[in-house]
Amino acid sequence: MAEMKKYPTPMLDVLEDGPWPSFISGIKSLRDDHPDERIRNVNNSLLGQLEHSYETRMGYWKGGTISVFGYGGGIIPRFSEVGDKFPASREFHTLRVQPPAGNYYTTDMLRQLSDSWEKWGSGLQTFHGQTGNIMFIGSDSASYQHFFDEINEYGWDLGGAGPCVRTGMSCVGAARCEMSNTNEQAVHRHLLNNFTDDVHRPALPYKFKFKVSGCPNDCMNAIERSDFAVIGTWRDHKKIDQDAWKAYVEEKGRDHVMDNVISRCTSKSLSLGDDNSLIADETNCVRSMHCMNVVPKAIHPGDDKGVTILMGGKRTLKIGDLMGTVIVPFMKLDTEEDYEKIVEMAEEVIDYWAENGLEHERCGEMIERIGLVNFLEGVGIDPDPNMIKQPRNSSYVRTDGWDDAAEEWFNRMREQKMAS
Repeated sequence: MAEMKKYPTPMLDVLEDGPWPSFISGIKSLRDDHPDERIRNVNNSLLGQLEHSYETRMGYWKGGTISVFGYGGGIIPRFSEVGDKFPASREFHTLRVQPPAGNYYTTDMLRQLSDSWEKWGSGLQTFHGQTGNIMFIGSDSASYQHFFDEINEYGWDLGGAGPCVRTGMSCVGAARCEMSNTNEQAVHRHLLNNFTDDVHRPALPYKFKFKVSGCPNDCMNAIERSDFAVIGTWRDHKKIDQDAWKAYVEEKGRDHVMDNVISRCTSKSLSLGDDNSLIADETNCVRSMHCMNVVPKAIHPGDDKGVTILMGGKRTLKIGDLMGTVIVPFMKLDTEEDYEKIVEMAEEVIDYWAENGLEHERCGEMIERIGLVNFLEGVGIDPDPNMIKQPRNSSYVRTDGWDDAAEEWFNRMREQKMAS
């Protein structure tokens, strides 16, 4: 390897102290050990600029507008304001690449991506971050189109960046998780495939995210981090294997079970029988999943499975954090027609938000501004008492008009039952 003058990094070195892995160690590994001289120089220059930023307490990256041919997003441009001091990293763009649904990879797929990135980029990459994308960090303006062309040839595409439909995320799902209540990857692909044009050509008020979790554990954090959250659930009683439950009680003891399962049920809907059986008040169960997570051998989701759809979740922007509001309390997803319905619903929501949302306003912020009733009317969804922001609190039905609203809802349910 050719000799290279390394930038001193005393402040960055401190970040390698402690028990946890450090990103600085990863960049140093690329600087010190990679066989490609270009990649060693790029990462050396990057470390020099980072150290300079720590010394001056200022950031030196500035943005711009770049993309691959035909696309309007998917790349985060970074141009260095101190490129004269650190020339090898004067351009350090990040490409967002969509992962497979459920984040299922083969080692061959990962090797192929890594080889392409080492050919055209810095060698620095991360999986998957808050955006859900594979982040390829550190390409110059002469190389990013070549990298995209190469990975696109064998099946990969850029993710979303800017005011557009963003990269979707789905949990590992039924292939590896016994709590799954729907086909997470099918939901993911139906939604994202339908909105591919909205991913690549930003034309919305701001970002719009789809996330799919197969059960109320919500491993994708969909309820808090997505505008359109699909959560797998069930509407019959959960299944209890009393023999397996009693074996658990026998093994752990009644005190342990009371302290760690029964008393921690968020809705206080569980009790322990004198014969060590589990007694469940299903009318009060709010699907906290705690009992199933602790005793998965004995307690399982019910058989009548489907999804709940929540809308409006987001982190802090114009207003504080918002959890998603239940818009569809329960929906079956068994047939192709069911998937078409959920795609049509997403189209209605995005079209309405695109027309009525303010610039840089998330869907949930628009709902807060115009009110849930107006939003429901705009997207053609009938109000339902089960539209809630959190258990025991209805965001639509006001208590001062409860009787009229309840009567209207029961009449509508009666008409639907007679029609079927």
